[in-house]
Amino acid sequence: MMKNLLFGIALSASSIFTSCHQTKAPAPYGPVPSENQMRWQEMEYYAFVHFSLNTYTNQPWGYGNEDVNLFNPTELDCRQWARICKQAGMKGIIITAKHHCGFCLWPSEYTEYSVKNSPWKDGKGDVVRELANACREYDLKLGIYLSPWDRNHADYGKPAYITYFRNQLRELLTNYGEIFEVWYDGANGGSGYYGGADENRTIDRTTFYDWKNTYQLVRELQPNIVIWNDGGDRADLRWVGTEAGFVGETNWSLLNAAGDVPFNMLHYGVENGDSWVPAEVNTSIRPEWFYHPDEDAKVKTLPQLMDTYYHSIGRNGTLLLNFPIMPNGLIHPNDEKAALEFSKAVNEAFAVNLVEKAQVEASNVRGNAGKFAASKTIDNNQITYWATDDGVTKASLTIDFGKPILFNRFLVQEYIRLGQRVKAFTVEALVDGKWKELAGATTIGYKRILSFPTVEAMQVRFTITDSKSCPVISNIGIYNAPQILTP
Repeated sequence: MMKNLLFGIALSASSIFTSCHQTKAPAPYGPVPSENQMRWQEMEYYAFVHFSLNTYTNQPWGYGNEDVNLFNPTELDCRQWARICKQAGMKGIIITAKHHCGFCLWPSEYTEYSVKNSPWKDGKGDVVRELANACREYDLKLGIYLSPWDRNHADYGKPAYITYFRNQLRELLTNYGEIFEVWYDGANGGSGYYGGADENRTIDRTTFYDWKNTYQLVRELQPNIVIWNDGGDRADLRWVGTEAGFVGETNWSLLNAAGDVPFNMLHYGVENGDSWVPAEVNTSIRPEWFYHPDEDAKVKTLPQLMDTYYHSIGRNGTLLLNFPIMPNGLIHPNDEKAALEFSKAVNEAFAVNLVEKAQVEASNVRGNAGKFAASKTIDNNQITYWATDDGVTKASLTIDFGKPILFNRFLVQEYIRLGQRVKAFTVEALVDGKWKELAGATTIGYKRILSFPTVEAMQVRFTITDSKSCPVISNIGIYNAPQILTP
């Protein structure tokens, strides 16, 4: 009798072991993000600050001949910038270290056109240094914008300029600690001062900068960095084709490694692209990037900022929101107020995840293994996920709250370390005994948020109707966001 019992226990244990051993994780499908891209994606929200000589001339861009004596931000306080960004929920700050006019916010040894020849701090100041110190104090990451186009430099358009550009890049990437992102603007060539030539110069932006070797230098100096570039060789991140604050409703984090990238590819990604190049949504809290006094009453409203949130972070992108710095060196109070109200509204909208006490079941679980169970979508763990068997590209999760609840937001995330897969899905609620579709969408990616009119229901069904491969879903959230009234 005992012998049979022991044999049964051993057989049962062996079956469990074999089942677990046989249920392998899904293989990656298509391109996947690098560790640098994952860290960047998880930041979600960070700041731009635009500040240069044209801040003092009330122009959108500098020409390259502006007097360095104009630069004298008597109240400059990078700690104020960092404090506001931290309180606003941002994770980093990217500074326009050099914009198109060529004026440098750090004392570059390769040009006289910098803060070292301005009256500010008697030429002893360094805005980039002060911001780097402030970011360190407030636990924010630092990013660098360095304009490839330089309307001041005499050698722009000539091979010698590339050496100059890389020398400045080396200064910025070696003297200020870890840099999370470097940003190369797409504006390249045109009229400018160019050391007094005062002429128009054109370049081939796909070849002039020799991006391949420039990227190699960047990665040698900053191994953990991501590169944003709007022209030439494909970088780590992509523009979305607009500065209005939104990316496409369909948003694949993919492009092809070579070839032109028209608007449709920038805005929607490329479904079968061969490279992981996710979308960064950049926009300003005001109409323009640099400070203009007549825009003090034109700061984006809370409803506008919330729309930007849902159409950037809520559509598988990150959000890079700009603060134009005033001539005195501070962020305007109106901008601060708007950013903090925005942060408060986002926190309130996603304060309570209603699925935390719910029960969830799946139409299919990979190998019927617990490590891929439906419950992995509501365990508040980003590295666990629900997965289906190979070949199962249509599947559903049913979430039961146990009682009727009110809700109006649905959040879902793929485990993108294994690739972006989902092509279409729906969200339904069981209302009066019948399933009612609340919303439908295409891609998910790192994070997708759907908004719909408030509904009361006891069950929600999330159905993947099309996927490139077996879906891997890491997180689901259901929320009842407060109504925001348009003023």
